[in-house]
Amino acid sequence: MPILAESVSDLARTAAVRACLEWFRKERGWINEQHLKLCRIPAPTFLEEKRAEYMAERFRSLGWESKLDRAGNVIAWLPGKREAASVAVTAHLDTVLAPRVPEDIKVAGDGRLLGPGVSDNGAGLTALLALAAAWNAHPPLEYPLLTPVLVANVGEEGEGNLSGMRYLCRAATSSRYRAFLILDGPSMDHITCQALASRRFDVTFSGPGGHSWSDHGSVNPVHALSRTIARFLDQAPNGEPRSSYNFGLIEGGTSINAIPSEARAKVDLRSENPRRMEELATLLESAMERTLEEENARATGGRLSARLKEIGSRPGGALRPGSPILEYLSAVDAHLGIRSSLDCASTDANIPLSLGLQAVSIGAGGQGGGAHTPNEWFLPEGREAGLRRILLALCLLLNSEG
Repeated sequence: MPILAESVSDLARTAAVRACLEWFRKERGWINEQHLKLCRIPAPTFLEEKRAEYMAERFRSLGWESKLDRAGNVIAWLPGKREAASVAVTAHLDTVLAPRVPEDIKVAGDGRLLGPGVSDNGAGLTALLALAAAWNAHPPLEYPLLTPVLVANVGEEGEGNLSGMRYLCRAATSSRYRAFLILDGPSMDHITCQALASRRFDVTFSGPGGHSWSDHGSVNPVHALSRTIARFLDQAPNGEPRSSYNFGLIEGGTSINAIPSEARAKVDLRSENPRRMEELATLLESAMERTLEEENARATGGRLSARLKEIGSRPGGALRPGSPILEYLSAVDAHLGIRSSLDCASTDANIPLSLGLQAVSIGAGGQGGGAHTPNEWFLPEGREAGLRRILLALCLLLNSEG
């Protein structure tokens, strides 16, 4: 795409864009400071309000108008452009783990930020603030065809079930968004343009409970749940099409010498193939029903009941071939010397992609690791390249009619 590559170079050489790109280098310290501050505000899934209010205030202080929508998403737009056709740049507010006190988020001697959420998605949220500040200081485009909208959305992690992005895409104003540039984590080595579908279930066994000695032989929900998990794992298919399954949470019981009255597990199923996804869901139900029958038949007292409840479903989808957003990103990567590959993953992009909208999920720059663990870390080295990549891709999208 030599013509597009030339347009990226021409764009980057304009005085306005060059000044905006240079801002990212000059203000590294300020950007790192914003990163530290926002990550110290806890935002576990369903409890993102304090961080959302902080982001809304920061956007306003940087010359953008902002509000919280009914889902809890933070929407920021340029003054006077609230209803204009737009390109949305988004990053999710919520984290799997949250700091208990601000001091849980700290800076190591080597410059790394340490603590839950600093990488996923402190990197993406910080990029939104950096983009807002750079645009306010040096507006890169004078009269673009579209206008940028910055969104810090709720409900991406865990059982949030992409609630923020679902609301954004089905709201009455969703037709204003011509494309979604979604920032998730730091890594720049991939462009997620295919949405990995997932389904999540709660498996629950219930019984009368009892004493471990005097009621021995009575139905035991923990035993039944364990047998269900083992049966599913023994029978689950491997190989292509690529799929995964994870029993990520198990609960049950009150004491070592008490037969539990309830046991439950939450399982995440994913697959690149809809038929395989349905096969896994059917296998889970079958494993539960067979176990229920066997446990009730062998027990000397009481009866078990079982329930399989779907608690989340992320739709699959893929970017249409020839979509401008992918061509623009590829051209920007070539200009900046970034090596990236296309991949399939489960992100906020699942919702717009499932609706046939232009959307990709990319990293915001820097380095990170340990996501979803207490040992999460982020190193700002390389962040500037990620921010430049976002700005250049956004400018191309804003002048696109596709």
